[in-house]
Amino acid sequence: MTVSTRIAVVAVGDRYRHDDGIGRAVLSRMREHLADRPLPPGTVLAESDVDPGQLIRLWDHAGLAVVLEPAHTRPSHPGRIYRLELNTVELWRPGTMRPHGLGEAVELARQVNRLPRHLVAYAVETSDTSFGEGLSEPVAVKVDFLAELVENEIVQHRVAAAQAVGGQEAA
Repeated sequence: MTVSTRIAVVAVGDRYRHDDGIGRAVLSRMREHLADRPLPPGTVLAESDVDPGQLIRLWDHAGLAVVLEPAHTRPSHPGRIYRLELNTVELWRPGTMRPHGLGEAVELARQVNRLPRHLVAYAVETSDTSFGEGLSEPVAVKVDFLAELVENEIVQHRVAAAQAVGGQEAA
């Protein structure tokens, strides 16, 4: 059995629209900790705009794709985190949560058979998406926690991949 160990962590959003940059802030934090908490070989930390084609290229052939994106909800609860998993729940809630291009990318990837083996999205409710840099307080306090969540997803993926190949450690 062939199991892909390629992992793509993709931040979606616009760093110049305050809280829209939450994913990029999480990637920055993960990069800061690489010396202490190295990521497995084959792990890519990438940034993307909302172009579905770009997202698909970034997660192509991935065993795990983790997408970090801002959520625009009604009513708003800034800083609230949603963990959304392909095939277990809808990737967004129509009428309440507006996806940031992920929904289109998933549908297109289904049509061209380019979905990652496992797709998890962490959507964070925003407070301020006006022009400017820096996160609002309720969103900024979630950066470390989100980095830990992503790292845990990677560990769980590696354990599952190792079990899938007969208990041997996945490369």
